[in-house]
Amino acid sequence: MGRIRRQRVAEALRDELGRLLQMELKDPRVGLASIVQVEVSQDLRHARVYVSVYGSEEEQRQAMQALNGAKGWLRGEVGRRLGLRYAPELTFVADSSIRHGARISELLRSLKEE
Repeated sequence: MGRIRRQRVAEALRDELGRLLQMELKDPRVGLASIVQVEVSQDLRHARVYVSVYGSEEEQRQAMQALNGAKGWLRGEVGRRLGLRYAPELTFVADSSIRHGARISELLRSLKEE
């Protein structure tokens, strides 16, 4: 499968999953979760979905549980809406890059004050 096709599918998955999280998934544990990136396998059968959750570690844990619980529904909706022959198996991964970036900014700010 071509790299460009995989990239297009990954972008479409990211957009559609983001829409589903914001508009249709009614689980309050998801909170302020956003899809950061999606990586799709060469055969388009598996997708690793990186999710950023604004909040405490407990809120992040609960949001990941909610996403894993809704995995089947999300997979079906994404496959149907995007017209994919095989909807990819979704694997949700917590992305903490925003938290790390905030911590680095905090450390730089404290160094500047000293």
